[in-house]
Amino acid sequence: MSAPIEILVVEDEPKLAALLADYLRASGFVPRIIGNGLEVAPAVRAAPPALVLLDLMLPGRDGFDVCRDLRQFTDVPIIMVTARVEEIDRLLGLQLGADDYVCKPFSPREVVARVKAVLRRNGQPESHGGPPPLQEGGAPGLTIHSEAHRAELDGVKLELTPVEFRLLETLASHPGRVFSRGALRERLYDDEHEVSDRTLDSHVRNLRRKLAEAAPDRALLHTVHGVGYRLEG
Repeated sequence: MSAPIEILVVEDEPKLAALLADYLRASGFVPRIIGNGLEVAPAVRAAPPALVLLDLMLPGRDGFDVCRDLRQFTDVPIIMVTARVEEIDRLLGLQLGADDYVCKPFSPREVVARVKAVLRRNGQPESHGGPPPLQEGGAPGLTIHSEAHRAELDGVKLELTPVEFRLLETLASHPGRVFSRGALRERLYDDEHEVSDRTLDSHVRNLRRKLAEAAPDRALLHTVHGVGYRLEG
């Protein structure tokens, strides 16, 4: 088995850090979160990650100084994150040693794509093949084989379309969590697709029907009115 590929997320906004961690985890990486600039260099010395995703505006020590600190002892790839457009000139003009940068607001999928691209340029694997099969995929009796794109419920194979499979896999990744329609659209479709709520709801209805056919005595896919959908049961 390949070793896990750890990405250090240095971000002091807890919700954003958690969102990035979710997307990285879904792509087969192992995220670790730090929210204070003073903690980064000691953490990298103690357990070097495959890549550092480094926000510029941090408590304790800003991203510029953290990047300089890291470059004194490691060549670990660094992607800088900034909310200030005017900082881009400094990122490009100063020889800080960063490998790439992204600007807020950004799509988490774009960040994951940048992470993979930087790892690829540095001769490292982009991931270790994705997350393992979910033996308990969010509900008793539900098994999801991610690499084979196959799912079973109570021993019954679910005949799912690619979108329905990704929908099930996303909901099952966090049992009980309510996913908004917007969050699901980002997970299910390419950035260039413009998908209406009606289209997404249609996929949800089809998935719910197929789950009910396999386990008619249970309701697994729940609608939270005005919010989104969750899987549990």
